[in-house]
Amino acid sequence: MVPSLHPKGISDSVLTRAISHIERGLVDADLGGGVIKQRIPRPGQGKSGSHRTIIFFRRNDRAIFVFGFPKSQLSNITATEAQAFREAAKHLLALNEKQLRQLIHRGDFLEIKPQ
Repeated sequence: MVPSLHPKGISDSVLTRAISHIERGLVDADLGGGVIKQRIPRPGQGKSGSHRTIIFFRRNDRAIFVFGFPKSQLSNITATEAQAFREAAKHLLALNEKQLRQLIHRGDFLEIKPQ
């Protein structure tokens, strides 16, 4: 379903809930080019103490979590980083199903399935 680089310490159910919110149009920040910045609650805390995640997203197709950071350690990404994420998203979102399966099989990605 959703190939993903798995943010450590965040459960699959929290990740799938984040994608569900995005699918319903509840996006924290659309950075363009299939790149979304979305807050994800830390275990035991609400969104105010949340992580920020960068997700490469194409509606009804795939969501790839590529970067996560606590706001306490990094207030935001730079414009240069946002541009680099857009460039990377262009390539990852263009992968076909066979290419994604190979990356998952090789261990480069983890697949998260809805629960």
